[in-house]
Amino acid sequence: MNHNNSNEEKPLYLDYTKPFEERVDDLISRMTLEEKISQMFNTAAGIPRLNIPEYNWWNECLHGILVVEDHATVFPQVIALAATWNVDLINDVAKAISDEARAKHHESVRNNERGLFEGLTFWSPNVNLFRDPRWGRGQETYGEDPFLSSRMAVSFIKGLQGDDPKYLKLVATPKHYVVHSGPEPIRHEFNVHVSDRDLWESYLPAFEAAIKEAKAFSIMCAYNRTNNDPCCSSKILLQEILRDNWGFEGYVVSDCGAIADIYRGHKVAKTIGEATALSINAGCDLFCNVMEADIEKKKEFWQWMKDAIAMDALTENTIDKALRRLFMARFKLGMFDPPELVQYQQIPYEVNDCEEHRQLALNTSRESIVLLKNEGNLLPLKKDLKSIAVIGPNADTLSVLVGNYASLPSRFITFLNGIKNKVSSETKVTYTIGCPRVEKSKEGFNKAIEIAEKSDIVIMVLGISKRYEGEEGSATQTEAGGDRPHIYLPGLQEDLLKTIHKTGKPIVLILTSGSALAVNYAEEHIPAIIQAWYPGEEGGNAVADVIFGDYNPAGKLPITIYKSLDQLPPFEDYSMENRTYRYFKDEPLYPFGYGLSYTKFKYSNLQVSKPKIKVGEDLLISADVENIGEVDGDEIIQLYLSKSAPNLNLPIRELQGFKRLTLKKGEITTISFTITPKNLFHVNNEGKRIIEPGMVNLSVGGCQSGFSDDKINLLESSFEIIGERQEFKL
Repeated sequence: MNHNNSNEEKPLYLDYTKPFEERVDDLISRMTLEEKISQMFNTAAGIPRLNIPEYNWWNECLHGILVVEDHATVFPQVIALAATWNVDLINDVAKAISDEARAKHHESVRNNERGLFEGLTFWSPNVNLFRDPRWGRGQETYGEDPFLSSRMAVSFIKGLQGDDPKYLKLVATPKHYVVHSGPEPIRHEFNVHVSDRDLWESYLPAFEAAIKEAKAFSIMCAYNRTNNDPCCSSKILLQEILRDNWGFEGYVVSDCGAIADIYRGHKVAKTIGEATALSINAGCDLFCNVMEADIEKKKEFWQWMKDAIAMDALTENTIDKALRRLFMARFKLGMFDPPELVQYQQIPYEVNDCEEHRQLALNTSRESIVLLKNEGNLLPLKKDLKSIAVIGPNADTLSVLVGNYASLPSRFITFLNGIKNKVSSETKVTYTIGCPRVEKSKEGFNKAIEIAEKSDIVIMVLGISKRYEGEEGSATQTEAGGDRPHIYLPGLQEDLLKTIHKTGKPIVLILTSGSALAVNYAEEHIPAIIQAWYPGEEGGNAVADVIFGDYNPAGKLPITIYKSLDQLPPFEDYSMENRTYRYFKDEPLYPFGYGLSYTKFKYSNLQVSKPKIKVGEDLLISADVENIGEVDGDEIIQLYLSKSAPNLNLPIRELQGFKRLTLKKGEITTISFTITPKNLFHVNNEGKRIIEPGMVNLSVGGCQSGFSDDKINLLESSFEIIGERQEFKL
């Protein structure tokens, strides 16, 4: 904004030597009621007489900033980021994204462009629990585990918001608060019934960590009701839990159109005006009113807020509270201070879409790749093979690289191009689509058979894309409103796979998806299977690096891959019973935490510091990890705890620690974990967090206990908690 350099005395709110709180109060005191109301929409109006420019609060950066008419670095989709199990890497990704965001914003301001996707307040990350593989937006999350999701979210948010003691780099907005994960078509009217235990042990932890540890300065309330209460007008969620319990000091923004849902979908309010008052009084500060086109709804809110004040349904003091939180964000972002005081305003525009960020996208994609099967050590392939057939609808298309909420990359490498880039000049690479991704046509089968039979090896690229799974209305290749009707390969892809398998040629199968694919036939018949996710702009090169041995895969699944939906409860059922690895009692196709390597790791010397600990004490666990294979590689060490309480349905096991490390061939290292009371509480039938005495089983290794026949890859032990039951307070 422009700063008055005349000799006239500056208003207090422009005096950058004063505390933000005093400046915010001074600014609000100068505003009329109409001006105050104008600031409570994502399209906040300018107030020229106070030198306040217009501001659009809506921006997105799930895995790269979202831009409309330009380019930005597109990192792997969020579910792929989770598959890296690398919190330091996710922090680096967030720093790169926030660099690009700052550079873009200041360029927009220089050009007096202040519209959609040009601000510094970002509606990311999505920390909802991926409880069911049908949910089309599960790809946006860090997976099905509260602990893994929390660690990833904290690292990402810290990377976005920066570490300056005074200014925020960006504002991060964990979403959608809370208990929100489909079905998409009924999200505007759906009432989620959830127990206190599931709420506090499964659905809230990532949000709690995002607020209390990462200090996210914003949060987005969800469309749905939680236990009859619309999330965006819930005093329990927005005041009692968020502000009173967690100490949240930032602002709450509604999901887009969620305030109207309070009366249209949920029918909790009789008018949109009553819904407005309910939400503001509960603690919702900012309304996303669904794009610029919905101006009539904006006028409706505006007028009713004024009427509500006159009718004593809403006070100007309550509006002032919301404005304090909103303007505190803008002041903390440095929007009212000279540019030279804000280090983030010095980031050059050239950082956007730069080569360094492209390399980071490549490295991140490599780390996210999960090797599901490698029978007979078919992989890695030699680069000087005589001929390779590449077959499949996902081999040479952009949509399967980027996932949803992504910009158009300036350059991108498909799987076909990645393979071509990698092999020798003498290797003949032929390609055909084979079949459409979803439509049922065998027109391309004969061509696929022909090139397969003429090749030494076949690389097939199958799966789904953001057109088959996504947000309500965005996934056009499914009738389930963005959600998946089943978890098998759609169309005739499995028929194509069976047909090519009959040629007798060895097959490497690459799968693209943001969720579980039940590839039961492939697991039984295809020697090598790679889960590539939606791997970002450099995805083709990353997968080729793995296939041809330039990178040793080490990613682990952040989800359970089920054999069939028959193994799961109904989609609408939010109970955690028989959901995710924590409660799933059947046999999965691939378990959470699973992933292979080209090398082999040996675990030994498990040490537990005490056989018994008192309630409230810490415990130290250590083990040795050795790379006993033939190549260097990364290993992701996982610590699981299993607590017993006969009268409570506790998880079968729970992740409570993990570390990713690189070990050279023959190298051995000692890793350690500290178990604190935070790792040991559970929620009882009265909804209280308690730690109680009893035995705790633990495992340390490269996978979950119960899923390894290889005794060198997993160590198990136990300890006992003694003393009196205690209520646990964070």
